[in-house]
Amino acid sequence: MGFDSALEGLSLAVVGHVEWVSFLSVAELPGPGSICQAQAFREEPAGGGAVAAVQLARLSRLPVKFYTALGRDGIGEQAAARLRALGLDLEVAWRDAPTRRGVSFVDPAGDRAITVIGQRLQPDASDPLPWADLALRDGVFVTATDAPGLQLCRQAGLLAVTPRLSMALVAASGVSCDALIGSALDPAERVEPGELHQPPRLRIATEGAAGGWSEPGGRYPAQALPGLLVDSYGCGDSFAAGVTAGLAAGWSAAEAICLGSRCGAACATVFGPYAPS
Repeated sequence: MGFDSALEGLSLAVVGHVEWVSFLSVAELPGPGSICQAQAFREEPAGGGAVAAVQLARLSRLPVKFYTALGRDGIGEQAAARLRALGLDLEVAWRDAPTRRGVSFVDPAGDRAITVIGQRLQPDASDPLPWADLALRDGVFVTATDAPGLQLCRQAGLLAVTPRLSMALVAASGVSCDALIGSALDPAERVEPGELHQPPRLRIATEGAAGGWSEPGGRYPAQALPGLLVDSYGCGDSFAAGVTAGLAAGWSAAEAICLGSRCGAACATVFGPYAPS
């Protein structure tokens, strides 16, 4: 999904993680003992942080500041170069550890299966990154940091987070978020009763083709795909980016959700997380 003139001039950031992902299109998802031939292959720096940051850059047509962590290895260097080419202004905490990798299989129905390799690397408050710059940002979306890092993220005009950050970490930070955006279908993003010690101003739970719900607001419908369903990888992260951009621009929750839904729908028509720019 591309540029909307109403988003022009937004200054946005993402704090989160990267995974170097190999995308494989197969006739069917692998089963026990199976050997399959990939029909298409692509590699990209992906993961929730990277996908959201690239989507925000494409919506605003401005460089998006991306705070992340990468391993001091060839994959980390390759990921950094590619993310810069995709329109991101990188702030990298380099680690003496392997950059996390992943493999995503997708079948003709758009269903996917993902395997990640290695530990997730994340930027933390103790890393010597320009955290004060977040105070200049209209909005920030957070997928990975520590509790003090989340406190630093609160400097931005709008703070949106994913439940994958963990509700325990959000509670430990003492931070109140403007938006909590996650999937109602993903067990890793489930929010249990009593976990929201400081409820966000807006909570959104997506349900794929069924749309989703928000609190406040209630249920909302899914957007029609602008093309054939190809790959569901990155749809949720693209949705979250669209919502973050809309809210940071001062739009209503309903308008921001509509933008997020359009971003997620557009992502579903592309093999891998990024359409050609």
